[in-house]
Amino acid sequence: MEEKYILLVEDSPDDIELTLRSLKKSNIMNEVVVMKDGAEALDYLFGTGSYEGRDTGVMPELVLLDLKLPKVDGLEVLKRLRADERTRMLPVVIFTSSKEERDLVEGYNLGANSYVRKPVDFAKFAEAVSKVGIYWLLLNETPPGKGDLL
Repeated sequence: MEEKYILLVEDSPDDIELTLRSLKKSNIMNEVVVMKDGAEALDYLFGTGSYEGRDTGVMPELVLLDLKLPKVDGLEVLKRLRADERTRMLPVVIFTSSKEERDLVEGYNLGANSYVRKPVDFAKFAEAVSKVGIYWLLLNETPPGKGDLL
């Protein structure tokens, strides 16, 4: 059985570090692959650009997606993931500091599985990351044969 890994799409070095520390503190030891902009994340997921030749049959168990990203924003990343058969059912949690209602509504309209606002307080941030990780990596059931669909 292959290791379940997380794809973190985040451009803030502080939020990357906090997320990694929070997962580790919660004993969630899954590998975390970090992409710092939307274009890099799309290249990684679809095996294009600098990730050409990557085995796209191996997909993350969870995508933690920030919205305010350079090059390609998070909503556009989500739109492209949902438009492609290989990534349509990939669990995507929008993890953002955006308080804009239109981002929340648009995220769900585009097929986000969840929308979590990043707390400013470190303890609450760590708790949010822990709960998201536990739910999506341990409790959530993925569709049967998910790997066959990718």
